[in-house]
Amino acid sequence: MKNDVVMSGMRPTGRLHMGNMMGALTNWVKLQDDYDCFFVVVDWHALTTGYQNTEDLKENIRQMVIDWISVGLDPKKCNIFVQSHVKQHAELHLLLSMITPLSWLERCPTYKEQLKQLESREINTYGFLGYPVLMATDILIYKANKVPVGKDQEAHIELSREISRRFNYIYKPVFLEPEALYTEFKVLPGIDGRKMSKSYDNYIEISAGPEIIKQKVKMMITDPARIRKNDPGHPDICNVYAFYTAFDKQNNIQELKEACEKGQIGCVECKKKLANLIITKMQPIHQKRKELEQNPKTIDDILDNGAKRARLVAEKTLEEVRNAMKI
Repeated sequence: MKNDVVMSGMRPTGRLHMGNMMGALTNWVKLQDDYDCFFVVVDWHALTTGYQNTEDLKENIRQMVIDWISVGLDPKKCNIFVQSHVKQHAELHLLLSMITPLSWLERCPTYKEQLKQLESREINTYGFLGYPVLMATDILIYKANKVPVGKDQEAHIELSREISRRFNYIYKPVFLEPEALYTEFKVLPGIDGRKMSKSYDNYIEISAGPEIIKQKVKMMITDPARIRKNDPGHPDICNVYAFYTAFDKQNNIQELKEACEKGQIGCVECKKKLANLIITKMQPIHQKRKELEQNPKTIDDILDNGAKRARLVAEKTLEEVRNAMKI
């Protein structure tokens, strides 16, 4: 019996990249064995910054779920569903918004940061300001007590805890106070050395085939101080080496590191070895993706079954909420 409940989600803004895989998905795959996990496609969250462009939303949802399952999420071990398929999220979000002080939302660090980062978009909206309440709803409605996040999401977890405490104080205890679950994961840089991101166009998609992988690896920035093949290299500042450490699960790379440091292997040869390594490691994932693409009903069934179970849990929580609020 899995006692602890984990909830996490992703916005369906396009196909996932290998940074998403190493940073979150491989973690989720491990968590599903030890926790009662709810993994949700948060399509309403995608509208907070992309409400004007929804033509690809349904396809993005499907492609993201295919990525999830291809990497190793098992619908027999965890619950996979789409946020908008569980309307209870909307009701609880409305009710929690009634008790959440405006000042709590305005002080949220990511609110002002994203307003600056996305100043070219018109996102000064009620929905964008209130998305931390929707995020809290996603967590609290399943009484999740563990939320896998990075340090940059700490403020959102704390806001969820504050909303939980406020509701319990005003009415009666219904909600748990969720805790951040900080788990180790490999940070995969983009091919230009910055954080892998679609906005930087420096990513490799999980679904990328062998030829695309070879092209992307060939474009990788390596040790800038290394000009000639026999110049001593510095693997610790090289993108190619960072990918080796992420994809070589046995970490049999000491020999490669020493060869680089002694100038015994050139960057071109090193990139070829890396491309072959990635292609080999991704082959079973790509095979699983191919099977799922050939059987679209499989994804429909997974999401339908996931939503049914999610609705049962969410409705039970809402019954407690309505009773506590006497509505």
